[in-house]
Amino acid sequence: MSPTITAFRNSPDRGRGLARDMRVRWALEEVGQPYEVRLVSFDEMKDAAHRAVHPFGQIPTYEDGDLALFESGAIVLHIAERHAGLLPDDAGARARAISWMFAALSTLEPPILDLTIARLVEHDKPWAEARLPLVEDRIRGRLGELADRLGDGEWLDGAFSAGDLMMISVLFRLSPSGLLDDYPSLAAYVARGEARPAYKRAFDAQLAVFKAASGG
Repeated sequence: MSPTITAFRNSPDRGRGLARDMRVRWALEEVGQPYEVRLVSFDEMKDAAHRAVHPFGQIPTYEDGDLALFESGAIVLHIAERHAGLLPDDAGARARAISWMFAALSTLEPPILDLTIARLVEHDKPWAEARLPLVEDRIRGRLGELADRLGDGEWLDGAFSAGDLMMISVLFRLSPSGLLDDYPSLAAYVARGEARPAYKRAFDAQLAVFKAASGG
């Protein structure tokens, strides 16, 4: 029996791969695990049935038999621990890959999401013009540190891992901002992730949902 994940019935990102189910789809594609997708509307996300799996009424969720998970990072980690291909066999390298997963979600993603909020939600506030450069500077600081660590490496710590999957998924959210253009090594790093066949399959699957919902 295949696991079932949830995704937006009509994603606000218009199928650009920004919704967090993309990370879970990508992980499942990387390990070759078939999966089902249950599409939910914004109203359905707040229903008691969905909140029983995701207490905050969001996506994605993951259900496999009696196991129900929420939070994209936890789901990807579960997939990586259960299937070969996303975590190294060596214990030290495995621990480092998991550290990079946490770094992506805890260190890189918060300021990147803050930029989205500043530009889309707070843009008409009287303090928005002064705040935006501060948010961008925080992101640049993190990007500079990450670029220094990546150096001329292909991936963060040897072979591609769940750490790279999560980091690239987070960095991809910066694509519309142009901030990655100042860090060629990181832009190339993201491009390598997007070029992976598993990423392309996941992206196409997510885009197909939006096209079906919009009649395109």
